[in-house]
Amino acid sequence: MDEKETELFEKTPVTKAVVYLVVPTVISQLITVLYNMADTFFIGQTGDPNQVAAANLCMPVFFLLTGIANMFGIGGSSLISRCLGAGNKEKATHTSAFCIWTSVAVSLLYGVVIYIMCPAILPAFGANAGTYSFCRQYIFWTIAAGSVPTVLNAELAHLVRSEGYSKQASFGMILGAALNIILDPIFIITLNMQIAGAALATMLSNLAAALYFIIFISERRGHTVLTLDPHYFSMKDHIPSEVFLVGLPSTLMSLMSTVSNITLNRLMSSYSNEAIAGVGIAKKIDMLSFGIATGMSQGVVPLIGYNYSSKNYGRMRKAILTTFVISLTTAIFFAILLFTCARPIVKAFIDDALTVKYGRTFQRIICITGPCISVTLIIITIFQSIGRKYQPLFLSLLRKGGLDIPFMFIMNSHLGVNGIVWATPIADFSAMVISVLLFIPVWKTLLTPESR
Repeated sequence: MDEKETELFEKTPVTKAVVYLVVPTVISQLITVLYNMADTFFIGQTGDPNQVAAANLCMPVFFLLTGIANMFGIGGSSLISRCLGAGNKEKATHTSAFCIWTSVAVSLLYGVVIYIMCPAILPAFGANAGTYSFCRQYIFWTIAAGSVPTVLNAELAHLVRSEGYSKQASFGMILGAALNIILDPIFIITLNMQIAGAALATMLSNLAAALYFIIFISERRGHTVLTLDPHYFSMKDHIPSEVFLVGLPSTLMSLMSTVSNITLNRLMSSYSNEAIAGVGIAKKIDMLSFGIATGMSQGVVPLIGYNYSSKNYGRMRKAILTTFVISLTTAIFFAILLFTCARPIVKAFIDDALTVKYGRTFQRIICITGPCISVTLIIITIFQSIGRKYQPLFLSLLRKGGLDIPFMFIMNSHLGVNGIVWATPIADFSAMVISVLLFIPVWKTLLTPESR
């Protein structure tokens, strides 16, 4: 870690430090959201709801790659930042090697297994005669061929950010996203590859971003605790348990999000492919709010973890409060924007009357969850940053799967197709209330004598 990064964590005014770390992360998240939306947008230009529905049906298994990346990225970055705050650079180096090489093995195995099991998995997820072949094409490029670069892209961004290289982490993610946006229309429309072109563009863009991070770490050899050298791989000093226990909540959140989305798609498939396409578009649009909340929470992890380990609790509390205010204010703004502009936004993705009708209604329901998510994610991140293991695990399971899946079935039986979507804001509001109640006693324990 350079002196510049040490000064950022220890001496830079808190608001300036938070903005320095958070803004690039939020921008990178928004760019990532835009390229995810670009996939849906350009697939939608084919005018085929079946292809839009297929992309949505594949999202749960693709999203699990994010869970793998978060396991080693968030778990590893939290441990690395705490090691740096305690002055233990050797353990930080071993942690980085463990995270990188274990994630490569896990993601490679995942990609092979998912592709082999496609004939069993896809029908269970809601694929039918109109969407199955499109799903198979999408999964081949994004998961079978793209699992390792996809995981490394997201994971290395977290690890690079753990030393304060927020701009470089964001640049890598923006590089991949921008390349994806450029390649989408070329592959999907110009080369007429349709949904397969979207999947190929995603794989190549993640590969480019992963190569950028590999080059960045290699060039900074001797000036960073991060290493790609497998000789530093170690499972000693409780590294695996500390990484897994902190990273597990984020992985379980991805896993439960996958189960939640599968449940949603299965229930939607009983109505129509247009309903599946409509909710897929609405959820992609709502990723704007989720991306901002995620960027805010992930960006501030190193600052909180470093100051917690160095026992600078006053500075840590200021960072938490500043992030809360900025994140919540932004989330409220985007919720209002997405609610009021629902129809024209959805119509820009696909010119199919029934799909637009579903998408508009679904977007107006889902977007109101933004402020709730921003609060919950920051609280989960705070727990992770200070090494708490059980609270974020509980909240992750509660928010996705624990509450929304039961509500989907209940609301579907009472309100039909719209009721399925209403389960999301009900679950997110409940999770926010519970997260605040869990956080209050922890906050009190972090008060220092001079603050009282």
